[in-house]
Amino acid sequence: MGSNPFIGIIYHWIGGFASATNFIPFRGIKRWSWEIYWIVQGFAAWIIAPTLIASLFVPHLFTILSVAPHRALGFAVLWGVLWGFGGLTFGLSIRYLGIALGYAVSLGLCTAFGTLIPPIYSGEMHTIMHQRSGQFILLGVLVCLIAVAVNGFAGWSKEREMTAEKKAEAGEGDFSLGRGLLVAVFAGIMSAFFAFGLAAGAPIAAIAKKSLLAEGHLDLWQNLPVLIVVLWGGFITNFLWSVVLILRNGSAKQFAGAPGINPMQAAGDGTPAEVGRLTGSRLASNYLFAALAGVVWYFQFFFYSLGQTKMGKYDFSSWTLHMASIIIFATLWGIFLKEWKGASARTKGLVALGLTLLIGSTLIVGYGNYLQSLHS
Repeated sequence: MGSNPFIGIIYHWIGGFASATNFIPFRGIKRWSWEIYWIVQGFAAWIIAPTLIASLFVPHLFTILSVAPHRALGFAVLWGVLWGFGGLTFGLSIRYLGIALGYAVSLGLCTAFGTLIPPIYSGEMHTIMHQRSGQFILLGVLVCLIAVAVNGFAGWSKEREMTAEKKAEAGEGDFSLGRGLLVAVFAGIMSAFFAFGLAAGAPIAAIAKKSLLAEGHLDLWQNLPVLIVVLWGGFITNFLWSVVLILRNGSAKQFAGAPGINPMQAAGDGTPAEVGRLTGSRLASNYLFAALAGVVWYFQFFFYSLGQTKMGKYDFSSWTLHMASIIIFATLWGIFLKEWKGASARTKGLVALGLTLLIGSTLIVGYGNYLQSLHS
């Protein structure tokens, strides 16, 4: 199938919506500690969903993985492990900065590193900078980063304007700009390694593409096996840290219904944790919400993998499209959840400007890829 950057943008927008929405099911979890619901959603997001869905769309999936170059497999897993550290700290950035600002700062840095480092490393950047299509793509990246800065300034402005009472009313009881920025910077840099993992797994995608075409299937699914391998690495990091917390906190009994504390639930209004053993229906509901969060999270990269196949030669730009889309929908969720309640008209104007710039950046990047496709 040929490239079609604007169809690719739609796929990336859908993926961005999935990513920005995955935290919402966590709100339905009651009396589970963080490490419990995190590892449950991790099994769903990083093991079950990618393997099951790739098996549905890619024939001979495990044969493809077994014949893939060991170097590609190893580096994809390694970058996934490093990305896992970003995922662990990303949740904290949301807790301290809120959905809108937390996503903006973390994913802004993730955008810069994840988009630009792979073509620099591969030696493509010189060519990209001297082609009109590449210049438009880099302009789109720049606009995206400017939008992130605007959103960051909006968050700083909100903190200065809002009283402690207003922050609590808006669900910002744990808001801490200084602490949140430190965590978000680390999370953003480490999260960029996911893009490196996808680049390292390109030989796996090439094998999958050849196999798909040979059997008359769409090559649209060629990147799904790569996702499995990168997510293995991310699962290792998150699983080990969750086990450490479970042993340290003695929270293993919560899997069977013993009560615990859900930090995300308690952060909003400061109410004390609920007491009493979880009933069967409540426990089942917790598993369902955690698994749902994981599956929704996975779908961001399912649609990312589809969008990447449509971007043409300069598919490295998919990372910018993906990150911008996440921030767009995270900002919209922040507005819907009234995170900006009590902010001034100027601050809300900055949020609107940042959102407009983000949407514009995706269209500029898409146009750059369109120009490149004309010369392919």
